[in-house]
Amino acid sequence: MGSTSKRIGLVTGANKGIGLEIARQLAQAGVGVIIGARNAERGRAAVADLNSQGLAVAFVHLDLVDEASIAAAAATISDEHGRLDILVNNAGIVDRTDGVPSRASVQAVRRVFATNFFGTLAVTQAMLPLLRKSTAARIVNLSSSLGSLALNGDPSSPYYSAQLMGYNASKAALNMLTVQLSEELRGTPHVVNSVSPGYAKTDLTGGNGFLTPDQAAKTPVRFALLADDAVSGRFVETEGEIGW
Repeated sequence: MGSTSKRIGLVTGANKGIGLEIARQLAQAGVGVIIGARNAERGRAAVADLNSQGLAVAFVHLDLVDEASIAAAAATISDEHGRLDILVNNAGIVDRTDGVPSRASVQAVRRVFATNFFGTLAVTQAMLPLLRKSTAARIVNLSSSLGSLALNGDPSSPYYSAQLMGYNASKAALNMLTVQLSEELRGTPHVVNSVSPGYAKTDLTGGNGFLTPDQAAKTPVRFALLADDAVSGRFVETEGEIGW
């Protein structure tokens, strides 16, 4: 996939699950998609599958806990395209030893934060110079309703009893990145939003959920393709806005 006038988008953690479907749907919309994945074999297999469907997709090695790989990915995108129009921060993990505050493994919480927040922040910082070269960059942070303080604090919410200290807090921190980056980008054509894709049947959820990855990808894709009158600094799901 060479440099073209079409929009160029990077989707992290896109070799499977929701990330793969986001990549597919963006490519179907005419975006030149770069699949970022830490597992090169799986990343290239995903690219080969989408290429076989006639979709313009390429691979870049990207491990959110490896700063060298992040820097190398940014350099590759710069060399091949000179800019980035869309960044979908999809990569995220859970940890089986995460849990309620009294029993969550502190090491597990650190591992989750290392990818879900610190890794995403590092990728965003590395890609911002390229995004600023776009005429109207779109940044989508894949958050979760579990990252909503409003829902976590509401006993009537279905998310109230879903206590995962590391995961929930990492998504709340990710939402703070959205809020502060939106303010930093205020007055520019570049926007950033947090999107909760919904409870989908993926490896991350152990195959549990109400949505297929294809269904869960639709709202993140819609926000990645927002037009010139795009909103910024919002926290949304399919049904509308979520309380922070």
